[in-house]
Amino acid sequence: MTCKEAERLVIPYINDELTDEELKEFLEHTQTCSDCMEELEIYFTIEAGIMQLDSETGNYNIKGALEAALEQSRQRLQFIQLIKIARYAVSTVCVMALVITVLLQCRIWLQLGLLG
Repeated sequence: MTCKEAERLVIPYINDELTDEELKEFLEHTQTCSDCMEELEIYFTIEAGIMQLDSETGNYNIKGALEAALEQSRQRLQFIQLIKIARYAVSTVCVMALVITVLLQCRIWLQLGLLG
């Protein structure tokens, strides 16, 4: 991902509008690019400040809120990855069960003289 692409995704990230793939690429880029992380911090500070003024909340730890949002995004991606792995594992077990069932059925048919 280029810096220009990352900068384009800052506001959608803050508004939680990124797809999982965009989120993954955005987080990877901002972890390695200090300029884009700074851009994110600036926009997040502005957005969070405006939201706090509108809602009149007393929490002014905006940097902590950004770190929490980034951590939550990382955890979301990890959860999605775990779900994918679980889905592949279940699919593999199902295919193996089907193959074993077919082989056992063929063995029964051979013993009964229905095959070959």
